[in-house]
Amino acid sequence: MDILKQLKDELGIRLEQVEATVKLIDEGNTIPFIARYRKEVTGSLNDEVLRNLHERLLYLRNLEDKKNSVLASIEEQGKLTEELRKQILEAATLVVVEDLYRPYRPKRRTRATIAKEKGLEPLANLIVMQMLNKPLEEEAVAFLSEEKDVNTVEEAIAGAKDIVAESVSDEADYRIHIRKVTMQEGTISSVAKDEKVESVYEMYYAFEETIAKIAGHRILALNRGEAEKILTVKVNAPIEKIIRYLEKQVIKKENPYTTDVLKSVVEDSYNRLIAPAIEREIRNELTEKAEDGAIKVFGKNLEQLLMQPPIVGQTVLGWDPAFRTGCKLAVVDPTGKVLDTTVVYPTAPQNKVEEAKKTVKALIEKYNITLISIGNGTASRESELIVSEMIKEMNRPVQYIIVNEAGASVYSASKLATEEFPNFDVGQRSAASIARRLQDPLAELVKIEPKAIGVGQYQHDMNQKKLSEALSGVVEDSVNKVGVDLNTASASLLEYISGITKVIAKNIVSYREENGRFSDRKQLLKVAKLGPKAYEQCAGFMRIAEGKNPLDATSVHPETYDAAKVLLEKLGYTAKDITKKDETGKPVLSRLGAKITDKEKMAAELGIGVITLTDIIKELEKPARDPREEMPKPILRTDVLAMEDLQPGMVLKGTVRNVIDFGAFVDIGVHQDGLVHISQLTDKKFVKHPLDVVSVGDIVDVKVMSVDLGKKRIQLTMKM
Repeated sequence: MDILKQLKDELGIRLEQVEATVKLIDEGNTIPFIARYRKEVTGSLNDEVLRNLHERLLYLRNLEDKKNSVLASIEEQGKLTEELRKQILEAATLVVVEDLYRPYRPKRRTRATIAKEKGLEPLANLIVMQMLNKPLEEEAVAFLSEEKDVNTVEEAIAGAKDIVAESVSDEADYRIHIRKVTMQEGTISSVAKDEKVESVYEMYYAFEETIAKIAGHRILALNRGEAEKILTVKVNAPIEKIIRYLEKQVIKKENPYTTDVLKSVVEDSYNRLIAPAIEREIRNELTEKAEDGAIKVFGKNLEQLLMQPPIVGQTVLGWDPAFRTGCKLAVVDPTGKVLDTTVVYPTAPQNKVEEAKKTVKALIEKYNITLISIGNGTASRESELIVSEMIKEMNRPVQYIIVNEAGASVYSASKLATEEFPNFDVGQRSAASIARRLQDPLAELVKIEPKAIGVGQYQHDMNQKKLSEALSGVVEDSVNKVGVDLNTASASLLEYISGITKVIAKNIVSYREENGRFSDRKQLLKVAKLGPKAYEQCAGFMRIAEGKNPLDATSVHPETYDAAKVLLEKLGYTAKDITKKDETGKPVLSRLGAKITDKEKMAAELGIGVITLTDIIKELEKPARDPREEMPKPILRTDVLAMEDLQPGMVLKGTVRNVIDFGAFVDIGVHQDGLVHISQLTDKKFVKHPLDVVSVGDIVDVKVMSVDLGKKRIQLTMKM
């Protein structure tokens, strides 16, 4: 297999793009670095395409290794024919390679191997050849042997049939055909082990759907229902059609002494050996596809959440709601520093509402708090009512917002949180995290294991290694898109920067603590274990505000500093102009690109490519721009709505909290998020997947369709 050509065809890109990217990956360059600083080489492939290419490259190389080991094993047995070699080399998946290898794989003791040990293979061959001219029972007499424990004709024939059944089962072409037919025409069904038991799987108590059409989220639901021992799940193949196909392949001529025997062998081979294996393989394939789809959705949701715009310049009160143990509060200044913490008890059983309001009002006055960030966990609804009442009683502008606190408890009990806040208990740490994830969602959320952030579906049922790798890639891409301030970034944030390991991230923080602020990107080379390759990978993503070189505050890579300086000189500027503003408050260089009449000529003069020149101009015009600024801002509230207040037909503004295969959950300011089903997202076009219409963090207009107070369900529509 030509792996590079295969990648070109699969991804729909040019061969030279594939060759250049594979070379860069093999040289140890990271995906964010390639996406940002090697556009000239790859033809501007984005990080999503690059990650897909990397993933497929690993799979195809693994496939090649498997083919080589299989070929070596069969050759060692002296059974490798040219036709088999060709089939193995042309196999497009690991499953097909396994099918072809099956007859030659060292086997555990089976009924067929035991029969062979008893010397019954020649009898099996007689059945396969279909040339008997006397009854099989008469032929079988010659194979009776006390020594080999073959005492009756029936035993001899049964053993021979087992040998033939296994040889039918081992035939790769048969398996490939049966798998294909089952995938195209088969169904997957489920029944309840006990119909009287109430569960979330009730819609699957008598369920059947074609394998070809079943949605990924249904597969994951069936798997979970089966794992929880509530459902029995089964693959239903077109058995009659498969048996007829096998008979046609196996029975080559009519023979009165072998035809019926072979018919029973075919049925046994399919029912006992082929069907269970094919069912397992199909279930695995469906699960893998469903997981890949769910991981993709989770990744998109996570990216949107991480790229939420930060709320800067405000002192925030983080409110971690609870009942019995009280609500933990933390005051956090605009830089993320915790100024104060306390506990109030406005909720049951204490119900000290007035005392809590008095404490919170005093904190608001003392620290000039403008925003309250309330976690959406237990007692969130009750806390929101109290905060809303209190805001009405105060004569100053204070707003609140409900934030998704998923993962806050995981973080607050972690080793990292203990190191960050050694004198705080878990509640205080959680309140600080709830405040900070509003001020800078990315910087705070990177401290939490991505799968604990709570914007996925069935994440605990998936291949955890694959999920972690995919989500880490999303976090890495997000962090590198934004870049970090080298003098304030935590080790948790730094470790996601291109080329930086956990160890190097800690070493950067230690270097900063021992030597003070970084004033120059080159100082990174003094950090322990950060060599020239790591420096090349990370430097462009590390920002230094007010450093020695103004270019260090931008995402211009040090390797193109000379070109950037010459560009500025040619246009009548210096590097110092990068941070200057004009009389209107705009950057002095905001119209730099307009001064260049011929980009190709300028790029040639600077010795760089046009793509690199375009990126440098874009960066100099708006240095260290934050891509998150383009995202919708969160809705800040001063009043509260109860579920009981909702009426069908009511139109509200909401924030998309989670996107799943069958719709989107939207926060409309009541404790329960409402569901916009995929069929209610738009009437302008057919929606293949909700992500085609909405993303996490989007601000949307929704209309209430129905409210079920008992089940706490809100049905919404975006069809206006």
